Amino acid sequence: MLDFLGIGAQKAGTTWIYQHLSRHPDIRFPAGKEVHFWDCCRSNGVEWWTGLFANGHHKQGEITPAYATLDEATIREIAALAPNLRVFYSLRNPIARAWSSALMALERSEMTIDDASHLWFLDHFKSAGSRRRGDYLCCIKRWQGVFCDEQFLTIMFDDILKDPGGVLVRLCRHLGVDTSWVGEFLAVELSIPVFAGPGYDLPEPLLAFLRVLYKPMIDPLSHLLGRDLSAWLDWDGKRGGA
Repeated sequence: MLDFLGIGAQKAGTTWIYQHLSRHPDIRFPAGKEVHFWDCCRSNGVEWWTGLFANGHHKQGEITPAYATLDEATIREIAALAPNLRVFYSLRNPIARAWSSALMALERSEMTIDDASHLWFLDHFKSAGSRRRGDYLCCIKRWQGVFCDEQFLTIMFDDILKDPGGVLVRLCRHLGVDTSWVGEFLAVELSIPVFAGPGYDLPEPLLAFLRVLYKPMIDPLSHLLGRDLSAWLDWDGKRGGA
């Protein structure tokens, strides 16, 4: 039975979450981290997807960041299949996320940072895909419009950096598994980055553009989550700072 879904966000610590949750004795990822059924493999059929989680007596699920941007109709399909589903969504400063995502796209294109002009990066930032993934507010509203507050957990990449053990405890509570297991890990072990992207400072002109692009979303998101996120706009663009 499918018990949980991690829905993103991209470049917001989902691989770190997967690595550590997969070590929990009561949690399983039968098909690995990302299945991508709902965003690009629908032709396999719903029975194929649900069949991935048919066996076992553990909490089972997957973490596919692309699911954050699913439309409401698709989210309702998921809810019909798994009405008791637990969902978690890891958020990162959208400015830093956009920069990290662009750098990853650069690598996938077999380009170096010296090959890409500022215009190349601006085009990436303005692309529909990048903007959709960074619009956390709309993503949360769509998912919370289907799943109740008790079923939906939002965590912060900032907290993964500052208090990784505390984040794992919150995730375990949300998924209904033993939290004492987290105490078996050394703090230094939990602080090791997983699948970290290439580290480059974000040039000031690009930083200024991203601040303007995401400021309208950050203020209402702060209100929705009841958490001051204004520091996101104060990020200086230096590697390792967000």
